Amino acid sequence: MHKSTRRSLFSLLAAASVAGGQGVVSRVARPLQRGKQSGLPFHAKFVDVAKQAGLLEPCTYGGRAAKQYLLEAIGCGVAFIDYDNDGWLDIFLLNGTTLEGSTASNRLYKNNRDGTFSDVTEASGLKKTGWASAVCAGDYNNDGWDDLFVTYWGQNVLYRNNGPNAKGVVTFSDVTAEAGLMDKVRRWGAGCTFIDYDRDGHLDLFVSNYVDFDPNKVPKPGQNSYCNWKGVPVNCGPRGLPAGHHSLYHNNGDGSFRDVSEKSGIAKARGSYGMTAVAADFDNDGWPDIYVACDSTSSFLFRNKHDGSFEEVGLERGVALNEDGMEQAGMGLGIGDFDLDGSLDILKTHFADDSNVLYLNDGKGMFEDVTARSGLAVETRYINWGAGIVDLDNDGLPDLFYVTGNVYPELEAKLPAYPFATPRVLFRNLGGGKVEELFELAGPGIGEAHSSRGCAFGDFDNDGDLDILILNLHEPPSLLRNDLSGNAHWLKVKLEGVKSNRSAIGGRVTAYYGSRKQAQEVLSQSSFYSVNDFRLHFGLGAAIEADLDIRWPNGGVEKLRKVACDQLVTIREGAGIVKATPFARKK
Repeated sequence: MHKSTRRSLFSLLAAASVAGGQGVVSRVARPLQRGKQSGLPFHAKFVDVAKQAGLLEPCTYGGRAAKQYLLEAIGCGVAFIDYDNDGWLDIFLLNGTTLEGSTASNRLYKNNRDGTFSDVTEASGLKKTGWASAVCAGDYNNDGWDDLFVTYWGQNVLYRNNGPNAKGVVTFSDVTAEAGLMDKVRRWGAGCTFIDYDRDGHLDLFVSNYVDFDPNKVPKPGQNSYCNWKGVPVNCGPRGLPAGHHSLYHNNGDGSFRDVSEKSGIAKARGSYGMTAVAADFDNDGWPDIYVACDSTSSFLFRNKHDGSFEEVGLERGVALNEDGMEQAGMGLGIGDFDLDGSLDILKTHFADDSNVLYLNDGKGMFEDVTARSGLAVETRYINWGAGIVDLDNDGLPDLFYVTGNVYPELEAKLPAYPFATPRVLFRNLGGGKVEELFELAGPGIGEAHSSRGCAFGDFDNDGDLDILILNLHEPPSLLRNDLSGNAHWLKVKLEGVKSNRSAIGGRVTAYYGSRKQAQEVLSQSSFYSVNDFRLHFGLGAAIEADLDIRWPNGGVEKLRKVACDQLVTIREGAGIVKATPFARKK
């Protein structure tokens, strides 16, 4: 009770301190002093191969020289998804438009299995213009083909994956209306995630909404205190604008959904600007919860009460604010088992002049902010977006990665310390709860400057390491190929639900390797508005095998022992390993 009361007081003080201030919360935090570098080798090297891979179309999102409205500044996400079930990751890139209108479209690229991709947007049925925000993936109709849900300022869209047509081409259909997901009013759809919250085997859908945005009512840059940053007139918000409200849709099992926002308790949570949404079991009770990163306001943690309803517990669980009780500009979410205790931790990204935050889970869904003592707080220079807690060098210790980029292109001319294009950031996990930031050691793809937003993690070339797909505003995307050296081992796990939802969204795998254990879950969305490879990737270090505990989304448990390393294993609910595929390391 004391902790909750203390946090409540801090929250009120924080809100008061910025009530008349800028539109985006920033603590103006000074970076902590960097310690001496460990000098240890880092075997992952990242090179941007997007151009040679054929990823050439830029992301158009608002004005290039200046952004009049917040709508132009936020950007959108990306997805690594095997849409055609051939065992190779394809790429789905969201896109935006301009105030004057443009022909820019979302793009689908098919993996040619040789390091290149082919643009199949037209044939797939996914061509669409507009202000796209987020994408989440999952097989909502359990037909064996992963579907896509895309949020917009305007009308969100549900794309059903039809599988191959008579010509063998996999297509998608817009089924938003027949699924009952049309909005009666214009909303700013933000984060989204499929979630089987009642464990009935059918994927339900959660959607966060950012700002109630009407361009005819929004003030112009510099018009009031919410439209200035460090004395420079900028686009207004999110503070000073009405917050959106969030929605939960129940899957009826017949291809349609019904709105249960009120019935489930989701609608009670108001007043925060919702962004990235993640559905995962944060308190280890076997039921999926929902965490929403909220911009410049308290973030939300919806605890699943097992009866079709949720309660918002972010403040008392320690993930609404930072350790000082301050609101932050929550945008992206990395989810993973950073400290290898079998529970899911949270990396949340924030604005410039503030540190991103790392919350450690005590196993019961109570979180502690360890940002300062971990070493993460040495970096405060950038505006931060997509993120991951992912093992990039296969040493068995999940690292921290995030992308950066400013929201005010007009700022750089007056404040050179805040450029529009900024580098990526990688903190390697040293073990013992400590991280260190890497620069040239991680390869040229890390230091290159872009204004990035969404990013996704997956093994696009099937060589046993994690690559990174990044969306860049006003540029083509980046595809950071991981050229991993060394002898560290790995294991990938692909789950197939039978009684549970077919995509196994919410399924958890706990891997035991050497003296370590690590938990991961299949997530419909994380990072910033993005979708990672559904194949769970475990770096094993020197271990040559792992024991696996699988907890299926419906609560069932299976155990597999002595699973050999350096392969992808497909595990079907109730049947164990049904396929094992070794990958060859590229030379």
